[in-house]
Amino acid sequence: MSLSIKEDDRYVVWFDIDNTLYSASSSVYPEMVKRTHAYFMNLGLSAGEASDLQWKYYRQYGLPLRGLVLNHDVDPLHFDKECDGSIPLEEMITFNSSVRKLLQDIDRSKARVWVLTNAYLNHAQRVLRILGLEDQVEGIAYCDYKDPNFTCKPEPAHYRQAMRLANVTETSRCLFVDDSKGHVESAKALGWEGCVHFCETASSSFDGGKEGTNDNGVIVINDLEQLRDVWPYIFINTKSASSKLDH
Repeated sequence: MSLSIKEDDRYVVWFDIDNTLYSASSSVYPEMVKRTHAYFMNLGLSAGEASDLQWKYYRQYGLPLRGLVLNHDVDPLHFDKECDGSIPLEEMITFNSSVRKLLQDIDRSKARVWVLTNAYLNHAQRVLRILGLEDQVEGIAYCDYKDPNFTCKPEPAHYRQAMRLANVTETSRCLFVDDSKGHVESAKALGWEGCVHFCETASSSFDGGKEGTNDNGVIVINDLEQLRDVWPYIFINTKSASSKLDH
């Protein structure tokens, strides 16, 4: 006779890290791009060739490093050290009490909080530590650079692997917010519910400060506080201090 373990039926809230848990105005992403470009040039490419290939791999694989590993036999751990690992994050991002309060207000009897990133574990842990969010996150789903066949967003396999890590089988129990429209749409295509595109700068999907959706039914917000209005069923306090949604 075997005993079955009851599955945890709480929601899993997946937060992207970079340009989501901290503002894009911190300019971390441009530093990533600059260092990645230099890495491409070290392969013997001209500046123009490096730029073209870097963006080609970004469009093709979702992560330039993925293309470097598959096509140039690059050691991803060396790339991480030279690129993400060399960014002075401590000088660029800081603790944000509003973001911490947002995560604290998620009712843990109804939802678990995980992060889903295209970075390596070192970078993810470093950012969470600086932001003071380590104790608010149950787990980290990251790109495992130690595995030459690592997956990344927007590959469906990356989301499925994240679900296995979090021990959740129902896609309808997954809520997701990311600053990449493509990443969010990929998750929605898999059946993840409550998919939110975080776009700090008001876009064409946002009209007059009201909740917007793009053509694929993805919710678009420009302030993380609006998640209280988008997902009111998981928050202890659903009224945002700076709500821009009109219900």
